Amino acid sequence: SKPLQALWWIRKGELRVGPEWEEAHVIVQAMEGKMEFDWVHALLKWIEEDMGNADYWYRRAGKKRPDVSLEKEWEEIVTALL
Repeated sequence: SKPLQALWWIRKGELRVGPEWEEAHVIVQAMEGKMEFDWVHALLKWIEEDMGNADYWYRRAGKKRPDVSLEKEWEEIVTALL
């Protein structure tokens, strides 16, 4: 699925902002408004350290930013989307 493809790019980029982050961002921006895409978008903004924006996307996804590591949140999203 497209959200899982975005998550693949995020992991390939080692949860950092860079070309892989950009690839993932393009994917999620194409389908804003769908929970799965908004949830991954929230993770991208967290990686970018734009916490206000991350919280906005978490709210749009019907979620709250968890008190876990980026790695753990990535795993949670992958598990939920599989």
